[in-house]
Amino acid sequence: MRGIAIYAPSGYVQDPSALDRAVALLVARGCEVHVDASALARHTRFAGTDEERIAAVARTAALPGVDVALALRGGYGWTRLLPRLDYRALAASGKRWVGHSDFTAFQLAMLASTGAGTYAGPMATFDFGAAEPSAFTIEHAFAMLDRGEDEVSFASEGPDVDAEGTLWGGNLTMIATLVGTPYLPRVDGGILFVEDVSEHPYRIERMFQQLLYAGILARQRAIVIGAFTGYELAGHDNGYDLGEAIGHLRDTCGVPIVTGLPFGHVRDKLTLPVGGRARLAVRDGLARLSMRIAR
Repeated sequence: MRGIAIYAPSGYVQDPSALDRAVALLVARGCEVHVDASALARHTRFAGTDEERIAAVARTAALPGVDVALALRGGYGWTRLLPRLDYRALAASGKRWVGHSDFTAFQLAMLASTGAGTYAGPMATFDFGAAEPSAFTIEHAFAMLDRGEDEVSFASEGPDVDAEGTLWGGNLTMIATLVGTPYLPRVDGGILFVEDVSEHPYRIERMFQQLLYAGILARQRAIVIGAFTGYELAGHDNGYDLGEAIGHLRDTCGVPIVTGLPFGHVRDKLTLPVGGRARLAVRDGLARLSMRIAR
């Protein structure tokens, strides 16, 4: 990737120096970086009003010489914009849209509306602009975005699996939020990956139940668990933890569940092609995931 646009579709940047570090890192890698004019805007908790953020998305899509549209950060804000976006124009722009967390809402709406693929991956300030950026995250992002395909391995707990299908998912809260709306794609025979932050295991279990009762989990060939971080257990949990929640899901959903995916609100994360094709093979505690973006 050579031309990169950084824009702010959700929360405002809380540490402008992180944006400076992100730009410096990308320039050092030989990229031409365009920072949107409203990247540092603030309106309550957002990076500008809804209208300003919609305009930022449109400007980013229209930029010539830009290959990658990199979200500045997540937080909250994309769901406000979903009914007002021109998804076909955004897909036709040829940009590779990249982000995670709240960005999941846009990715799934794009997939539902056009079938176009996007990338679940690093963001400008959280990852490229970190005080100590992860070489793992940066190198895999460049490799995946340049080639559009890759194969990765990671240690996993769960049954042996051999599944192939559409790779989709992202932030579990965003997925659950879109149930019953036109912005959640219907994916049959998919490989669903999930992550979240600051959600207690009982809330994670409850969101999985929502997907289960809506019939979404039963249509998947496998569920891949990423990182669930930033929560605290309480004394009255009485031994109930994330492992218990995942165990209950295994007992009830009837779909193979694979853990250990390096993705989420963590320092080391993969870049994953949402809407792309993937094959997942798990043998003896080692998962291999081959994936390619939809063309």
